[in-house]
Amino acid sequence: MSRIGKQEINIPNGTEVAKNDNLLIVKGPKGELKKEFKDIIDINIKDKIITLKPRVNNIASKALWGTYASHIKNMVDGVNNLFEKKLIVEGIGFKTEINDHKLVLSVGFSHKINISLPKNLNVSVQKNIITISGVDKELVGQFSAKIRSLKKPEPYKGKGIRYENEIIRRKQGKRAVT
Repeated sequence: MSRIGKQEINIPNGTEVAKNDNLLIVKGPKGELKKEFKDIIDINIKDKIITLKPRVNNIASKALWGTYASHIKNMVDGVNNLFEKKLIVEGIGFKTEINDHKLVLSVGFSHKINISLPKNLNVSVQKNIITISGVDKELVGQFSAKIRSLKKPEPYKGKGIRYENEIIRRKQGKRAVT
C-alpha cells in the first residue's frame, strides 16, 4: 500500500482540475499543465479533492500509485506557486548572460556555450547567479541539471556550476614537503 497514494490532494481556490480520458489538465493563476496518465490508476475529482485508487492489485499499479499522486500534487502546486532553482557560477573569469533567448556561458572552455531557453521557463541572470523558475517541476529540475552538468564543481577550489544550497566537500590538494 502506498502512503503517498492514499493521501487526498486538496485543490486550492482559483485552481481548476479536469480529466478527459487519460489526460489531466490543471489550470491555475500561474499557468496551465497537461499530463497523460495510464488507466491503471483511477483518478477521482470531487469537491475540491483528488483521490487515487489502483484498478487492479498488481506490482505495476502499486508502483505507479504513489508516483501519480506525486505528479498530480506537483502539478497543483506548480500552477499556484512557481518552482524555482538557483545555480551559482563560481570561478575566475566565469560569466553568464542571456542573449537572443539563449543562455551564454563562459566557464573556462575555449569557446562559449549557448543553450536555448525553453519557452515554459523563466530564466534570469544576476552577476553569478542563474535563477530558473516555472510551473513544471520536472522541466525546472531537468533544465537546471543540464546547466550544472556542463561544468560540475571541482573539489579543490570549488570552481564550476553548483546549486545554491549544495555543499562541495573540499580536498586538501598537494602539500609542500618540508
